[in-house]
Amino acid sequence: MNTNRKFRFWIITRNIVLLIIALILIWVVFHHTMKAYEQKKYPPIGQLVEVDGKNMHVYTKGDGENTIVLLSGLGTSAPVLDFEPLINKLAKKNKVVVVESFGYGWSDITHKERTVENIVEEIRLALQKANISGPYILMPHSTSGIYSMYYANKYPDEVKAIIGIDPTLPKALEYFGESAPTTPSFMSLVAPTGVVRLVSNINPDDFLPIANEGTYSDDNLKMTKAISAWKVSNKNIVAETNEIESNVDQTIDMSFPSEIPVMVFAKKVDKNPIDGKTNITFYQNQISDNPSNKLVVLEGHHYLHWTRYNEMNESVNDFIDTSVNF
Repeated sequence: MNTNRKFRFWIITRNIVLLIIALILIWVVFHHTMKAYEQKKYPPIGQLVEVDGKNMHVYTKGDGENTIVLLSGLGTSAPVLDFEPLINKLAKKNKVVVVESFGYGWSDITHKERTVENIVEEIRLALQKANISGPYILMPHSTSGIYSMYYANKYPDEVKAIIGIDPTLPKALEYFGESAPTTPSFMSLVAPTGVVRLVSNINPDDFLPIANEGTYSDDNLKMTKAISAWKVSNKNIVAETNEIESNVDQTIDMSFPSEIPVMVFAKKVDKNPIDGKTNITFYQNQISDNPSNKLVVLEGHHYLHWTRYNEMNESVNDFIDTSVNF
Protein backbone atom coordinates (compact mmCIF):
# COMPACT_ATOMS: atom_id res chain seq x y z
CA MET A 1 0.00 0.00 0.00
CA ASN A 2 2.75 2.41 0.92
CA THR A 3 4.51 1.73 -2.38
CA ASN A 4 1.31 2.36 -4.33
CA ARG A 5 0.66 5.57 -2.43
CA LYS A 6 4.18 6.81 -3.11
CA PHE A 7 3.82 5.91 -6.79
CA ARG A 8 0.53 7.79 -7.05
CA PHE A 9 2.06 10.76 -5.23
CA TRP A 10 4.92 10.99 -7.71
CA ILE A 11 2.56 10.57 -10.67
CA ILE A 12 0.38 13.42 -9.38
CA THR A 13 3.44 15.57 -8.66
CA ARG A 14 4.87 14.89 -12.12
CA ASN A 15 1.57 15.78 -13.78
CA ILE A 16 1.31 19.01 -11.80
CA VAL A 17 4.87 19.97 -12.78
CA LEU A 18 4.20 19.14 -16.44
CA LEU A 19 1.00 21.16 -16.33
CA ILE A 20 2.83 24.16 -14.87
CA ILE A 21 5.55 23.90 -17.53
CA ALA A 22 2.91 23.64 -20.26
CA LEU A 23 1.08 26.72 -18.94
CA ILE A 24 4.34 28.67 -18.81
CA LEU A 25 5.18 27.73 -22.41
CA ILE A 26 1.68 28.62 -23.57
CA TRP A 27 1.97 32.02 -21.85
CA VAL A 28 5.39 32.70 -23.41
CA VAL A 29 4.03 31.86 -26.88
CA PHE A 30 0.98 34.05 -26.23
CA HIS A 31 3.23 36.92 -25.10
CA HIS A 32 5.35 36.82 -28.25
CA THR A 33 2.27 36.54 -30.44
CA MET A 34 0.80 39.60 -28.74
CA LYS A 35 4.11 41.42 -29.03
CA ALA A 36 4.21 40.85 -32.80
CA TYR A 37 0.61 42.05 -33.08
CA GLU A 38 1.26 45.15 -30.93
CA GLN A 39 4.41 46.10 -32.84
CA LYS A 40 2.35 46.21 -36.03
CA LYS A 41 -0.50 48.05 -34.31
CA TYR A 42 1.80 50.59 -32.67
CA PRO A 43 4.56 51.48 -35.17
CA PRO A 44 7.18 54.12 -34.24
CA ILE A 45 5.71 57.62 -34.07
CA GLY A 46 9.06 59.23 -34.90
CA GLN A 47 11.85 58.17 -37.24
CA LEU A 48 14.21 55.22 -36.98
CA VAL A 49 17.87 55.96 -37.69
CA GLU A 50 20.68 53.44 -37.98
CA VAL A 51 23.32 53.58 -35.27
CA ASP A 52 26.00 50.87 -35.14
CA GLY A 53 23.85 48.58 -37.28
CA LYS A 54 20.77 48.93 -35.05
CA ASN A 55 17.74 51.23 -35.13
CA MET A 56 17.29 54.10 -32.71
CA HIS A 57 14.03 56.00 -32.42
CA VAL A 58 14.12 59.80 -32.65
CA TYR A 59 10.96 61.84 -32.19
CA THR A 60 10.71 65.54 -33.07
CA LYS A 61 7.99 68.14 -32.54
CA GLY A 62 8.01 71.91 -33.05
CA ASP A 63 10.26 74.16 -35.10
CA GLY A 64 11.49 76.83 -32.72
CA GLU A 65 14.90 78.47 -32.73
CA ASN A 66 16.17 76.35 -29.82
CA THR A 67 16.50 72.56 -29.96
CA ILE A 68 15.70 70.86 -26.66
CA VAL A 69 16.83 67.23 -26.44
CA LEU A 70 14.93 65.27 -23.78
CA LEU A 71 16.78 62.29 -22.33
CA SER A 72 14.92 59.77 -20.19
CA GLY A 73 15.69 58.31 -16.80
CA LEU A 74 16.83 54.76 -16.19
CA GLY A 75 14.13 52.18 -16.90
CA THR A 76 11.56 54.52 -18.47
CA SER A 77 10.13 52.02 -20.95
CA ALA A 78 8.60 54.50 -23.43
CA PRO A 79 10.37 57.89 -23.15
CA VAL A 80 8.52 59.63 -25.99
CA LEU A 81 5.17 58.71 -24.48
CA ASP A 82 6.32 59.47 -20.93
CA PHE A 83 7.42 63.01 -21.87
CA GLU A 84 4.33 63.74 -24.00
CA PRO A 85 2.63 66.43 -21.84
CA LEU A 86 5.91 68.32 -21.48
CA ILE A 87 6.73 67.91 -25.18
CA ASN A 88 3.39 69.37 -26.21
CA LYS A 89 3.99 72.47 -24.07
CA LEU A 90 7.64 73.04 -24.96
CA ALA A 91 7.07 72.49 -28.69
CA LYS A 92 4.93 75.62 -28.94
CA LYS A 93 8.10 77.75 -28.81
CA ASN A 94 10.94 75.26 -29.30
CA LYS A 95 12.03 72.33 -31.38
CA VAL A 96 11.76 69.35 -29.03
CA VAL A 97 13.56 66.07 -29.65
CA VAL A 98 13.44 62.79 -27.74
CA VAL A 99 16.22 60.30 -28.43
CA GLU A 100 15.25 56.86 -27.18
CA SER A 101 18.48 55.06 -26.31
CA PHE A 102 18.96 51.39 -27.10
CA GLY A 103 16.65 49.25 -24.98
CA TYR A 104 14.01 51.98 -24.70
CA GLY A 105 10.74 52.62 -26.51
CA TRP A 106 10.86 51.80 -30.21
CA SER A 107 14.67 51.54 -30.30
CA ASP A 108 16.41 48.20 -30.75
CA ILE A 109 18.39 46.33 -28.13
CA THR A 110 22.16 46.50 -28.59
CA HIS A 111 25.02 44.21 -27.64
CA LYS A 112 27.32 47.14 -26.83
CA GLU A 113 28.20 47.90 -23.22
CA ARG A 114 26.12 50.59 -21.51
CA THR A 115 29.06 52.81 -20.69
CA VAL A 116 28.62 56.57 -20.53
CA GLU A 117 30.94 56.87 -23.54
CA ASN A 118 28.87 54.50 -25.69
CA ILE A 119 25.52 55.99 -24.68
CA VAL A 120 26.61 59.57 -25.40
CA GLU A 121 28.17 58.65 -28.75
CA GLU A 122 24.98 56.80 -29.73
CA ILE A 123 22.85 59.84 -28.84
CA ARG A 124 25.13 62.12 -30.87
CA LEU A 125 25.10 59.83 -33.88
CA ALA A 126 21.31 59.43 -33.71
CA LEU A 127 20.88 63.21 -33.75
CA GLN A 128 23.26 63.51 -36.69
CA LYS A 129 21.52 60.73 -38.63
CA ALA A 130 18.17 62.44 -37.99
CA ASN A 131 19.62 65.70 -39.41
CA ILE A 132 19.11 67.53 -36.13
CA SER A 133 21.94 69.99 -35.70
CA GLY A 134 23.17 71.62 -32.53
CA PRO A 135 24.07 73.23 -30.32
CA TYR A 136 21.44 71.57 -28.16
CA ILE A 137 19.74 72.32 -24.89
CA LEU A 138 20.06 68.97 -23.15
CA MET A 139 17.16 68.17 -20.83
CA PRO A 140 18.02 65.01 -18.91
CA HIS A 141 15.80 63.25 -16.41
CA SER A 142 17.29 61.23 -13.55
CA THR A 143 20.27 59.05 -14.55
CA SER A 144 20.64 60.87 -17.86
CA GLY A 145 22.12 63.68 -15.82
CA ILE A 146 25.36 61.67 -15.76
CA TYR A 147 25.33 61.37 -19.55
CA SER A 148 24.62 65.09 -19.96
CA MET A 149 27.53 65.93 -17.66
CA TYR A 150 29.82 63.81 -19.82
CA TYR A 151 28.37 65.24 -23.05
CA ALA A 152 28.84 68.85 -21.89
CA ASN A 153 32.44 68.24 -20.87
CA LYS A 154 33.51 66.29 -23.94
CA TYR A 155 31.55 68.27 -26.53
CA PRO A 156 30.93 71.73 -25.00
CA ASP A 157 30.47 73.35 -28.43
CA GLU A 158 27.47 71.10 -29.03
CA VAL A 159 25.70 72.03 -25.79
CA LYS A 160 23.91 75.35 -25.48
CA ALA A 161 22.49 74.74 -22.00
CA ILE A 162 21.44 71.96 -19.63
CA ILE A 163 18.06 71.74 -17.94
CA GLY A 164 17.85 68.80 -15.54
CA ILE A 165 14.66 67.13 -14.31
CA ASP A 166 15.59 65.86 -10.85
CA PRO A 167 18.83 64.69 -12.47
CA THR A 168 21.31 62.21 -11.07
CA LEU A 169 24.74 63.82 -11.12
CA PRO A 170 28.10 62.06 -10.68
CA LYS A 171 28.89 63.42 -7.22
CA ALA A 172 25.51 62.48 -5.71
CA LEU A 173 26.55 59.06 -4.39
CA GLU A 174 29.60 60.50 -2.70
CA TYR A 175 27.64 63.46 -1.29
CA PHE A 176 24.97 61.27 0.30
CA GLY A 177 27.29 58.39 1.19
CA GLU A 178 25.31 55.93 -0.91
CA SER A 179 26.31 53.03 -3.15
CA ALA A 180 25.25 52.54 -6.76
CA PRO A 181 22.23 50.29 -7.38
CA THR A 182 22.62 46.93 -9.07
CA THR A 183 20.21 44.50 -10.71
CA PRO A 184 20.62 40.71 -10.96
CA SER A 185 21.08 39.52 -14.53
CA PHE A 186 18.08 37.18 -14.39
CA MET A 187 15.83 40.26 -14.33
CA SER A 188 16.52 40.63 -18.05
CA LEU A 189 14.23 37.62 -18.56
CA VAL A 190 11.06 39.22 -17.16
CA ALA A 191 10.09 40.86 -20.46
CA PRO A 192 10.90 38.07 -22.97
CA THR A 193 9.19 35.45 -20.83
CA GLY A 194 6.01 37.52 -20.57
CA VAL A 195 6.24 38.11 -16.82
CA VAL A 196 5.87 41.86 -17.26
CA ARG A 197 2.78 41.40 -19.42
CA LEU A 198 1.23 39.19 -16.76
CA VAL A 199 1.99 41.65 -13.95
CA SER A 200 0.85 44.65 -16.02
CA ASN A 201 -2.48 42.95 -16.67
CA ILE A 202 -2.94 42.36 -12.95
CA ASN A 203 -1.81 45.82 -11.85
CA PRO A 204 -1.45 48.17 -14.85
CA ASP A 205 -1.09 51.31 -12.72
CA ASP A 206 2.44 50.23 -11.75
CA PHE A 207 3.51 50.76 -15.36
CA LEU A 208 1.70 54.01 -16.13
CA PRO A 209 2.38 57.66 -15.23
CA ILE A 210 0.97 58.93 -11.95
CA ALA A 211 -0.95 61.89 -13.33
CA ASN A 212 -4.34 63.53 -13.30
CA GLU A 213 -6.97 61.90 -15.48
CA GLY A 214 -6.82 63.26 -19.02
CA THR A 215 -3.15 64.25 -18.85
CA TYR A 216 -2.27 61.27 -21.02
CA SER A 217 -4.57 60.08 -23.81
CA ASP A 218 -6.04 56.58 -23.84
CA ASP A 219 -3.91 55.76 -26.92
CA ASN A 220 -0.79 56.91 -25.11
CA LEU A 221 -1.54 54.72 -22.09
CA LYS A 222 -2.31 51.69 -24.25
CA MET A 223 0.99 52.10 -26.10
CA THR A 224 2.89 52.67 -22.85
CA LYS A 225 1.48 49.45 -21.40
CA ALA A 226 2.32 47.51 -24.57
CA ILE A 227 5.89 48.83 -24.79
CA SER A 228 6.39 48.10 -21.09
CA ALA A 229 5.56 44.46 -21.82
CA TRP A 230 8.26 44.46 -24.50
CA LYS A 231 10.98 46.43 -22.77
CA VAL A 232 10.84 46.51 -18.93
CA SER A 233 14.17 45.35 -17.45
CA ASN A 234 15.52 44.15 -20.79
CA LYS A 235 19.21 43.30 -20.94
CA ASN A 236 20.23 46.85 -21.91
CA ILE A 237 18.46 48.38 -18.91
CA VAL A 238 19.87 45.75 -16.56
CA ALA A 239 23.35 46.36 -17.97
CA GLU A 240 22.89 50.14 -17.69
CA THR A 241 21.92 49.78 -14.03
CA ASN A 242 24.99 47.67 -13.30
CA GLU A 243 27.19 50.17 -15.15
CA ILE A 244 26.17 53.15 -12.98
CA GLU A 245 29.11 52.82 -10.58
CA SER A 246 31.60 52.72 -13.44
CA ASN A 247 29.90 55.62 -15.23
CA VAL A 248 30.00 57.65 -12.03
CA ASP A 249 33.72 56.90 -11.69
CA GLN A 250 34.21 58.11 -15.27
CA THR A 251 32.55 61.46 -14.54
CA ILE A 252 33.15 62.03 -10.82
CA ASP A 253 35.75 64.76 -11.41
CA MET A 254 33.58 66.61 -13.92
CA SER A 255 31.50 69.71 -13.25
CA PHE A 256 29.30 71.78 -15.51
CA PRO A 257 31.43 73.98 -17.79
CA SER A 258 31.12 77.57 -16.59
CA GLU A 259 30.15 78.83 -20.06
CA ILE A 260 27.10 76.51 -20.22
CA PRO A 261 24.05 77.80 -18.30
CA VAL A 262 22.32 75.19 -16.15
CA MET A 263 18.86 74.99 -14.65
CA VAL A 264 17.71 72.16 -12.40
CA PHE A 265 14.16 71.18 -11.53
CA ALA A 266 14.32 69.55 -8.11
CA LYS A 267 11.67 67.60 -6.25
CA LYS A 268 10.65 69.18 -2.96
CA VAL A 269 11.50 66.97 0.02
CA ASP A 270 9.53 67.52 3.23
CA LYS A 271 11.73 65.43 5.52
CA ASN A 272 14.15 67.32 7.74
CA PRO A 273 17.66 66.03 7.09
CA ILE A 274 19.70 64.93 10.11
CA ASP A 275 23.02 66.02 8.60
CA GLY A 276 21.65 69.01 6.67
CA LYS A 277 22.00 67.29 3.31
CA THR A 278 19.10 67.17 0.87
CA ASN A 279 18.76 67.04 -2.89
CA ILE A 280 18.27 70.82 -2.70
CA THR A 281 21.57 71.47 -0.94
CA PHE A 282 23.28 69.07 -3.34
CA TYR A 283 22.02 70.85 -6.45
CA GLN A 284 22.83 74.25 -4.95
CA ASN A 285 26.39 73.03 -4.48
CA GLN A 286 26.56 71.74 -8.06
CA ILE A 287 25.39 74.89 -9.84
CA SER A 288 26.62 77.64 -7.53
CA ASP A 289 29.64 78.65 -9.64
CA ASN A 290 27.60 80.46 -12.30
CA PRO A 291 25.20 83.31 -11.40
CA SER A 292 23.05 82.56 -14.45
CA ASN A 293 22.34 79.04 -13.19
CA LYS A 294 18.97 78.41 -11.60
CA LEU A 295 17.32 75.94 -9.24
CA VAL A 296 13.54 75.46 -9.38
CA VAL A 297 11.95 73.42 -6.60
CA LEU A 298 8.61 71.77 -7.38
CA GLU A 299 6.29 69.50 -5.46
CA GLY A 300 5.72 66.19 -7.16
CA HIS A 301 7.05 62.79 -8.09
CA HIS A 302 10.63 62.10 -9.17
CA TYR A 303 9.03 62.20 -12.63
CA LEU A 304 8.15 65.88 -12.19
CA HIS A 305 6.99 66.18 -15.80
CA TRP A 306 4.02 63.90 -15.07
CA THR A 307 2.25 66.69 -13.20
CA ARG A 308 4.34 69.88 -13.35
CA TYR A 309 4.71 70.26 -17.11
CA ASN A 310 2.96 73.67 -17.16
CA GLU A 311 5.27 75.21 -14.55
CA MET A 312 8.27 73.54 -16.16
CA ASN A 313 7.37 74.92 -19.57
CA GLU A 314 7.12 78.48 -18.21
CA SER A 315 10.40 78.17 -16.33
CA VAL A 316 12.21 76.68 -19.33
CA ASN A 317 11.11 79.43 -21.71
CA ASP A 318 11.98 82.13 -19.17
CA PHE A 319 15.41 80.55 -18.58
CA ILE A 320 16.06 80.38 -22.31
CA ASP A 321 15.09 84.04 -22.76
CA THR A 322 17.15 85.34 -19.82
CA SER A 323 20.15 82.99 -19.60
CA VAL A 324 20.54 81.25 -22.96
CA ASN A 325 19.44 83.69 -25.66
CA PHE A 326 20.52 86.87 -23.90
